[in-house]
Amino acid sequence: MKKMFSIFQNKNYALLFFASFTSQMGGIIGLTALLFYLLDRFSNQPAYATMTELMLSLPTLAVFFLVGVFADKFDRQKIAKNCDWICMGLSIVLLLSLYLEWMPFTFAVLFLRNAVKSFFTPAQTSLIQGILSENEYSLAVGLNQMVASLFMLFGNGLGVFCYWTLGVEGAVMVDAASFALSGLLIQACRISDAVRMPNGKHSIRQLNIAGIWKDFTLGFTYILNHKLLLALVSGFVLFGVVNGGLSVMQVFILKYKLAPGNYEEMSIVLGIVFGAGFLAGSIAASLLSQKLKLYQLLILALIVCGCATISGSLVKSLWMYMVCSCFIAVSLPSINVAIGGWIPNIVNPKMMGRVQGWIHPLMMLSQSLTLLFIAWLYPAWIALESLYWLVGGSLIAVGVFYMIILPKFLALNRTADVSVD
Repeated sequence: MKKMFSIFQNKNYALLFFASFTSQMGGIIGLTALLFYLLDRFSNQPAYATMTELMLSLPTLAVFFLVGVFADKFDRQKIAKNCDWICMGLSIVLLLSLYLEWMPFTFAVLFLRNAVKSFFTPAQTSLIQGILSENEYSLAVGLNQMVASLFMLFGNGLGVFCYWTLGVEGAVMVDAASFALSGLLIQACRISDAVRMPNGKHSIRQLNIAGIWKDFTLGFTYILNHKLLLALVSGFVLFGVVNGGLSVMQVFILKYKLAPGNYEEMSIVLGIVFGAGFLAGSIAASLLSQKLKLYQLLILALIVCGCATISGSLVKSLWMYMVCSCFIAVSLPSINVAIGGWIPNIVNPKMMGRVQGWIHPLMMLSQSLTLLFIAWLYPAWIALESLYWLVGGSLIAVGVFYMIILPKFLALNRTADVSVD
């Protein structure tokens, strides 16, 4: 545990870590408060709440082809810093939209704010790659998982608390302050030009549609030509399948099998169990990544997660199902730590932004396709238990596939590299 937190001795990493924490907090508190405000203020129009959630995913799909190119072409520190400060300004504009109660304006501001936030992660991740050593990457990913698990446990509760005590206006102001603090933390970093601009200086005037498309497709070509990287990025596609499946399968099994009379209350308990398991798994993954080879950690976590998913379809007791869900939650961070800690080791720093720019859209695509698959086949063509077998079986199959190919690809990667040109 001591070794895990020794990474904070790197001042630049500490500043970037807390900047990421405050930036995420700025996105969650106001959005949660706004969701509850709309449910209270427009109780007869639940579509407004649905639109609020939709404003999280649509902006990502709208700008995914730009975020990686920007992170590789321009100053990564300035991108991350300006993302926060623009989001701070848009949070203040959001207050104005709430005062006017003009919902199209409110949703437009939310869309724009989340589109701007999409540029933050590739830039920040690329900076972290440049300031850490190779054996620290998995530690950094593990710490990010811990933060994600804390927001999973307490993020919505914090947003509701701010809404109850400060009102929606106060919660949005907390958003603005969080973004401002994140921007100041990033500005305080002292990072070399080689890390901030590994491809040299570029002007925004040099950008054009043809150039952006060329750089975007270059990232895809780079992934395709790098066998080990392609195998790892495919793991994030699997994440989308798991996220999409679990987002509805757990509610379905509570409502239609294990707790039909009180599934709403039990879903809250299950969320707490899942969040606590995810937090414990994040700590365990960071420690195990120092003891095991990353591909061994990845394979072990995939098989455990797959077996726990299948077991969840077989149990008859609600509490046994929660045990299975806890095992799923504990194993998921190890998959992310293994893949996320490995990718910076093998990606050329000049290409890191464009590689990162492909990961989230691929996850979103696989998640959406999984949900469409479930909506199409369940319950008319496929049983609920079969969904668990499909997702769990996929995890185990990928674990076995990685067991066969990753050692071979790892050996090839040691003797060859892929050109960026």
